Amino acid sequence: MRTEELHYELPEAAIAQQPAEPRDSSRLLVDRGPTAPPEHRLTRDLPELLNPGDVLVVNNSRVMPARLRLRKATGGRVEVLLLEPGENGWWSGLVRPGRRVPPGTELWLDDQPVMEVGEPVSDDGRRWVRPTGDPGALMDQAGEVPLPPYVTEELSDLERYQTVYADRPVSAAAPTAGLHLTEEVLDRCRAVGAVVCELELAVGTATFTPVMADYLDDHVMHTEVYRIPEATLAACVRAERVVAVGTTVVRALESAAATGAACAQTDLFIKPGHQFAVVDALLTNFHLPRSSLLALLAAFIGPRWRHLYNTALAEGYRFLSLGDAMFCTKDSSR
Repeated sequence: MRTEELHYELPEAAIAQQPAEPRDSSRLLVDRGPTAPPEHRLTRDLPELLNPGDVLVVNNSRVMPARLRLRKATGGRVEVLLLEPGENGWWSGLVRPGRRVPPGTELWLDDQPVMEVGEPVSDDGRRWVRPTGDPGALMDQAGEVPLPPYVTEELSDLERYQTVYADRPVSAAAPTAGLHLTEEVLDRCRAVGAVVCELELAVGTATFTPVMADYLDDHVMHTEVYRIPEATLAACVRAERVVAVGTTVVRALESAAATGAACAQTDLFIKPGHQFAVVDALLTNFHLPRSSLLALLAAFIGPRWRHLYNTALAEGYRFLSLGDAMFCTKDSSR
């Protein structure tokens, strides 16, 4: 499949700069399949879309305060985004401006060195970096929660870029479909007979790196670490229907089905042609053009994604991480 088949025109005005208030007041486009028009609802209506025996699976990873504004000994400013730990104290990260920071450079915070910059991880811009002390303490001291680059306004409450069930700080970006959910909505999901389960996928560059290759088959997917409790796997086996809250949940569950591993690294790239083994329905935000997330959606519901996106744009839905959502059911042929 050519990557350009995942292109659409996204007006800047459609990119949400602030989350809906309250969380569950965001709009929800409900896909009713290829023969029916979509329905316009709110995310607080999610319980009305669930049935007894459904299993609703969420990603409980928390966003790390992983953006660090440091400086070289010469005074030049350097920004580091920590992504995930490697071996021997090294982390993969994004360093800007990378060309001006050769391997061996010490980065300083206030009056002391706090990080060493190493070699490139690969040719995709990631670098090895090594904090001189505890990386968690460094992030607590000086880190910022990294909002996506297309969000140009400050959030008055950075907890709005965390889900209400966020647990371990392991992600470099939020699992954004879950930002719409509240404890009250989740309780109402349980009240209709659905089971709410959790897993953890550490959101990293695999999720937000754009697809630059002309063909999807040529895109290199980075690895992300996931952990799925045995109780969640067992619930999915028993489920009448598995409803994933976000593409990261889909990726974790489908990776476990493909490998048999409940805790592992995955480089699974879900694109058209993928045969879904676990997930039956999906709550997800509206994604960037030519992205791996849009490729997953196209794999899940087929070419009607374009009609749904055109409808959402025409109806004034808000796109991307802080925007509105859609609820769709897997194309029966997939």
